[in-house]
Amino acid sequence: MNVMKKGEHLHMSEKMIENNQVSISGEIVSEFMFSHEVFGEGFYLVNVRVKRLSESCDCIPVMISERLIDVSRDCRGEFIQVSGQFRSYNRHEEKKNRLVLSVFAREVSFTEEETDQVKTNQIFLDGFICKPPVYRKTPLGREISDMLVAVNRPYGKSDYIPCICWGRNARFTSAFEVGGHVQIWGRIQSREYVKKMEDDFTERRVAYEVSVSKLEWLG
Repeated sequence: MNVMKKGEHLHMSEKMIENNQVSISGEIVSEFMFSHEVFGEGFYLVNVRVKRLSESCDCIPVMISERLIDVSRDCRGEFIQVSGQFRSYNRHEEKKNRLVLSVFAREVSFTEEETDQVKTNQIFLDGFICKPPVYRKTPLGREISDMLVAVNRPYGKSDYIPCICWGRNARFTSAFEVGGHVQIWGRIQSREYVKKMEDDFTERRVAYEVSVSKLEWLG
């Protein structure tokens, strides 16, 4: 009986990993910054610059265990391949919670400079709509939709991933209902914005989201 339950739990954990899959490769552009410790295992954040098909780049934060990589070494300028999951947590600041996103690394390897840019940034999510999608048109008539997708993790946790859709995909999401089941394929992108603070101060920040290339509504 116990063996079956353990097996079921392992199967569940594997399914949970399958519903959130990320693969990125790019250049390390920061030092390792200590984030937190779990059961004596230290986790560090490092920024990876990933090329887009256009000339621009995305700068993506990666959370890496000290057991996967030598975090005492300055790896800036080296190229890395990371596979893992896109995760979120709430950080309390300015009297409210802020959603913080990073790629949680499961496997890491150093590579030569990546040339096949199609495969430098890929993500698959299987989750649930947790806010009504916001559909709108830009002044130039381009259709955009913002979604927040909850992706389940083992032990009752979830990651909340902002997603952005364009064109017919954006129009498609305008009918999505909260609680609906979706599958998403796309890439992680970083976007700079200016946040107004108190006393007319402004702060330059970076938001991370999934740029959706394909999605399916599972009901």
